[in-house]
Amino acid sequence: PVIAGELNERTAAWRRVIVVAIGYGIATPALSGSLNYFDSYRRASLPANMTQAQRDFFGGHTYERTDREGVFHTEWTDAHKSIGDISERMAGNV
Repeated sequence: PVIAGELNERTAAWRRVIVVAIGYGIATPALSGSLNYFDSYRRASLPANMTQAQRDFFGGHTYERTDREGVFHTEWTDAHKSIGDISERMAGNV
């Protein structure tokens, strides 16, 4: 609880430090990466939609949506039409 308050009080300064560093061309991968992690950790729903889309594109893994029930697969290109849906690919597998 104490650390949460400390982080919340200093978030604006944390962002300013990163912006200034970027302005001077100074790489801050750990500092900016940790801020990204902190931002995503505080959200009610994590921004995993891009990862899910990439997995579906490259391997037909399917994805779930927040606006409707079910499991979806997108036919991104003509090459993806032969992948089928998950029930076809999982038939016979336990």
